[in-house]
Amino acid sequence: MSEYLEVVVDSIRVSLTSQQRVIVLKDLNDEIYLPIWIGTFEAESIVVALQQIEVSRPQTHDLLRSVIEALNAKLKRVELSKIQADTFYSNLVLEVNEQEFQVDCRPSDAISLAIRCRVPILVDMDVLVTAGIREEKDIRLSQSVLDDVFKPVEPEEPYDSSQDTG
Repeated sequence: MSEYLEVVVDSIRVSLTSQQRVIVLKDLNDEIYLPIWIGTFEAESIVVALQQIEVSRPQTHDLLRSVIEALNAKLKRVELSKIQADTFYSNLVLEVNEQEFQVDCRPSDAISLAIRCRVPILVDMDVLVTAGIREEKDIRLSQSVLDDVFKPVEPEEPYDSSQDTG
């Protein structure tokens, strides 16, 4: 069985060269950072979850959380299980009737759902060795390598339909 390390979302950033979004995960000891390129809409969904912004209608990840609950299942954790040809792979680990099931999904979906369900995000150690970045001893990574290439995403104000006049 593979060894996994728990991570949290450190930040969501925008590439200064391509305007693409990058989610940066970090281990709980702040030693290893894992940047993963994600889409704009996926980044927005994660920001909404992190900021606990209430939206007027459920987003896709809110719907999936509701379906899991309606089926008396429980999301136990999400696992970023491998990287192959610069593509990350992940699984939702669900428990139904005391039996575990793994469901393949994109890392951005797994992370968004993990935040909403308040479950751990685990990364296989092989993935961290392959794609992780260790911070330098004397320089914080967030102030050196990442800031040279990315800028943080600032969440926009949520849309308020009560402000519509038409």
